[in-house]
Amino acid sequence: MPGSGKASSTRNFRILPVLLGLWAALVFARLIHLQVLQFADLTRQARRQQERTVEVSPLRGVIYDRNLHPLAISVEVESVFAVPGEIVSPETTAHLLAPVLGMDQAEVRTRLHGARYFSWVKRKITAREAARIRQLNLKGIYFQKENKRFYPKRDLAAHVLGYVGVDDQGLAGIEQINEKAIRGRPGQLLIERDARQRWFRRTGRPSEPGENVILTLDENIQYIAERELASAMEKTRALAGSVVVLDPVTGEVLALANQPTFNPNRYSEAGPEALRNRAISNSYEPGSTFKIVTLSAALEEKLADLEERIDCQMGSIVIAGHTIRDHKKFGMLSVGQILQYSSDVGAIKLALRLGDERLYRYHRSFGFGSPTGIELPGEAAGLTKPPERWSKISIGAMAMGQEIGVTPLQLAVAASVIANGGWLIQPHIIKDRARDRARSLPSRPGEMAEGRRVVSPETFSRMQQMMGDVVTAGTGGAARPEGYTAAGKTGTAQKTDPATGRYSTRDFIASFVGFAPAESPLYTILVVLDSPRGRYHGGEVAAPVFGRVAEQVLAYRNVPALVPGKPPVAKASWTEPAVPSLPDVMSERDPTALLDLDPTLVAPDFLGKTVRNVMEESLGKDWEIHPIGSGIAYQQFPPPGTPLPEGQKIVIWFRVGAATEPRRTLPELPGNPPKATPLRSSPPALTAATAAG
Repeated sequence: MPGSGKASSTRNFRILPVLLGLWAALVFARLIHLQVLQFADLTRQARRQQERTVEVSPLRGVIYDRNLHPLAISVEVESVFAVPGEIVSPETTAHLLAPVLGMDQAEVRTRLHGARYFSWVKRKITAREAARIRQLNLKGIYFQKENKRFYPKRDLAAHVLGYVGVDDQGLAGIEQINEKAIRGRPGQLLIERDARQRWFRRTGRPSEPGENVILTLDENIQYIAERELASAMEKTRALAGSVVVLDPVTGEVLALANQPTFNPNRYSEAGPEALRNRAISNSYEPGSTFKIVTLSAALEEKLADLEERIDCQMGSIVIAGHTIRDHKKFGMLSVGQILQYSSDVGAIKLALRLGDERLYRYHRSFGFGSPTGIELPGEAAGLTKPPERWSKISIGAMAMGQEIGVTPLQLAVAASVIANGGWLIQPHIIKDRARDRARSLPSRPGEMAEGRRVVSPETFSRMQQMMGDVVTAGTGGAARPEGYTAAGKTGTAQKTDPATGRYSTRDFIASFVGFAPAESPLYTILVVLDSPRGRYHGGEVAAPVFGRVAEQVLAYRNVPALVPGKPPVAKASWTEPAVPSLPDVMSERDPTALLDLDPTLVAPDFLGKTVRNVMEESLGKDWEIHPIGSGIAYQQFPPPGTPLPEGQKIVIWFRVGAATEPRRTLPELPGNPPKATPLRSSPPALTAATAAG
């Protein structure tokens, strides 16, 4: 019917707008869903697809020695990365890249098949590798500048400095323990791509450089220690060794050397033994060097007198059914001779007077059984056990340095107690931190560290005398540095055989610890050699190393020779400092002849005065001034108050910022009675630390 067609057409016309409206509503609803409800999620997804954020390592701070010579720096290098989505043929690209980068082709191919937008191929490549890759002009291969750690002195002080990984994270030494300060704040690299996966922009946040670190090490003293240790290792065929050089007054570590060692620029090539910082992490039985603790305790407790004679029973004593024998059959020895000749029987008899509790208290008081607190990772506490865990023979074993474990640094700190006037000080190896790369050294050198008194002035004076006799007439004769005096103690300790659990008859720890000059100590030096072959006694193999290190360090620091013999010239490795030639402060005749003088003419006290003050006071006087340096006088020769021949030159060392230094004078001339007085008039502030037990 004609009417029905028209009605159908009208109905369809009405349905179409409804359908269009529904479609528009659905589209609008979808847009609302996408643009409003899912906006945040979709934006994040888009960013993940279009952007890639890469962390950019900051410029690590420089590590300097005490004289601002750089020991660890960062240099700018290229890192190569790929955008896999742009690479047409990963197989061909990997084939070309692998030989240039020295990588396995399969590994490169795997990296090219990685994330679609960004994949590191190799980080921190050489300039030559970067140039060759640029010549290849490969699509999808790009470069990013990064910083790479570089150690310009190679293996010098490697165990102190440590090393960093490929992500610029400190993994050992100063690099690790100061990671947060040295590293700085990382930057960010933002890579953006278009819909066709083309890279169109790189933006990001710049990194912030890290702080510089100034160490107490002196690179020349460090080199002397490392060179002499390496020479001794070669001669003795020892398995390992350590040398520590301390300033006994300030606690500053001037050198810390270990063998075997490694090059931190290629640390991955070194084995675990080479990476080990033995000077702070290796515990060993100290042997006879530990007798300085036993005898100090006996003297401090007034249980023995220096001249008292003790029957050493022809080198044999029985404790709890065990016979302990000396290395020689000694009869009657004075307390001083017990140390001088290193009598085990004599030391044991003194320890028995002390008893378990008091002997243990002095072990702890000298710092054993606890880390020293030096700013290096991995420090061991050593091994001490309380008296309730001792056997009946323990007191005899400990008296001569057995059944106790110490680290080389701990023993050097303990010897410094005798060197600095009786104070236990905490060693430190960080002098200062600074962001400014042009910053100078801090203005408080030589300041005595806070400490805790361990022995009285009377005891340390006697111990200095006894340890001096060890070098002049005892087991440590080979330790005497040419041209100088020294004091110390030898040690030879049996190692434990891991197969039997008993003391080895073949492997020994040879050591020597002491200080120089003997009467006015400036440096504490410890030498330890592990398992030397052939000769193995500390007096034979370790003492000569001490002597060579001491004489070179004293000569390098311009300390005049005070005993017959010409001191050698210290040959530094990296920088030979301009040292003023020393005046002829010693007579060619017997130096003791200078003592036969008019006692009314004595050297004045110039310490703590400026160059101008010194010159004004010396006008018209019967002496000549030879100044070295500028600033404040911190050292002079002859010392204040000593006899002065007419026309004698007075050598005075000046240094900027030396006003706060302890008043140090050089040792007396031979023949003068030693003056064992504290190196400062007022005691340092006591710490809260107390001896355990």
